[in-house]
Amino acid sequence: MNHPSTDITLHKSVLEMLTVANEYCYYFEHLAKKTHNEILEFVSRIGPLMYLKGSLLPDVEVENPEANERFVTPEEWENLFYSLRETFGKYDEFWIIDPQYINENEPLKASLSENLSDIYQDMKDFILLYQRNTYAARQNAVKEIKKLYATHWGYRITNIMAKVHHLLYEEDTDSLPFMQTLDTF
Repeated sequence: MNHPSTDITLHKSVLEMLTVANEYCYYFEHLAKKTHNEILEFVSRIGPLMYLKGSLLPDVEVENPEANERFVTPEEWENLFYSLRETFGKYDEFWIIDPQYINENEPLKASLSENLSDIYQDMKDFILLYQRNTYAARQNAVKEIKKLYATHWGYRITNIMAKVHHLLYEEDTDSLPFMQTLDTF
């Protein structure tokens, strides 16, 4: 067993990422009666923080890759996605240039709801695997969330931030129809 002072899975940057991930997931698990603006304001604050914390994660060598697991079910993802999509309505979709796409100069249609749900899935899987509280599980959790930062959720955050900013500051959101609340998740 590794001593806490030498256990990289207990490093300050990992614990900070875990804290931010937990805050993100908790918020999206308790969406009832939150307005569109409240959701956007939350994302505008936590998105850059998550991105920063993801960039500070240490490299971890995994001794037991079989301990890696995923937990969020397709039904959980879909419940969140459809709740968000209903709230954002026609303002959910926007255009991006995705460098991961084969033709990186061709605009692609993106969705706030899809991106936020994808980020949720990565964060929740990280939290639940880390909470297994074995050294192998923590190693896999840290390695996986860092890998997904580079290949998945880091892109999602950068994709949505311009749209979130636009909806918060460039539109008169008081007159937009998406000031409705979310009833369920």
